[in-house]
Amino acid sequence: MGGKISFQGIPISKDRIVVVTGGNTGIGYETAKWMAMLGASVIIACRSEKRAQEAITRMKSDFQREKEQKTEGVTQTDDLSVEFMKLDLSSLKSTKEFVDQFTESGRPLNTLICNAGIAFHPLEYTEDGNETMFQVNYLSHLLLTLHLLPIMRRSGDDNRVILVSSHGHNNHSTPFSVDKIQGKQHNADNFPRFKYYGNSKLYQILQMYFMNRRLADSNVCVLSVNPGLVDTEITRGFQDSSWMTWSWKIVRAFSKSPAEGAEHTLNAAINPALKGVRDVYFQECKPKNTNAVARNKDIQESVLEYSLSCLNDYITDAIRNEWKTK
Repeated sequence: MGGKISFQGIPISKDRIVVVTGGNTGIGYETAKWMAMLGASVIIACRSEKRAQEAITRMKSDFQREKEQKTEGVTQTDDLSVEFMKLDLSSLKSTKEFVDQFTESGRPLNTLICNAGIAFHPLEYTEDGNETMFQVNYLSHLLLTLHLLPIMRRSGDDNRVILVSSHGHNNHSTPFSVDKIQGKQHNADNFPRFKYYGNSKLYQILQMYFMNRRLADSNVCVLSVNPGLVDTEITRGFQDSSWMTWSWKIVRAFSKSPAEGAEHTLNAAINPALKGVRDVYFQECKPKNTNAVARNKDIQESVLEYSLSCLNDYITDAIRNEWKTK
């Protein structure tokens, strides 16, 4: 399908504010670009301003080409509304600084797309003492969401949080144990990075369930998406492993393009038929059953409780009391 998106020509109001984490590359790039080309005001939240500005330049070039081709649904404005804001998900401090900067801007927020992530990373711990994939893929996105939800609740009647998960959530550690979330029972040589990647993606789906339970009567819905096997910069997470890098060169021949992967995120984010829909995990843009662990309420609540303890220095008592285990 190349760079085209079968988005059904759905226009988006320019007043709709969208945040895409990791919007400078891969699926995030295509997601941010098409959200902007359909008319939304988009914020690319990532670490590198240089890479973000380079991505924005490419987006604007793509936009002019799509306008010339009269692609259905593409906004006819002179320029895209897309900007950069710094966010380093490996740092809870940076994540909170992003929240503070966005809040101080006074803008509404209609769509939060938690897209950024790393895969199969060796055992390392962040400056906050958290296992890297746990924090980057899940915990910092949770912190982001907890702080931005009050803004989303004030931002119209159809607001969505999209959690970009993976089929890898089925490859989680068993039996499940909160005590082993941080992998401290392992060392660099025996760390099962595939399972811990799966764990981090499982936590995102658990987040969908425990958030929707508390947002049931609100104007905010949380959905989870599996974009499938996509040719992205996934190798950044395992450049230390020559055999994994070599294996990816073979696997990528069967992978989707980033544009094809972004279709799944876009469907969850803008499909009008999904207004008010909750607790759905999408695969190939169709509802798909999650595994039994993901649906287990006790596990959902235990992970939430543990996560709040990890975020203790970055959340208020009001947030803690609202989200504590029920």
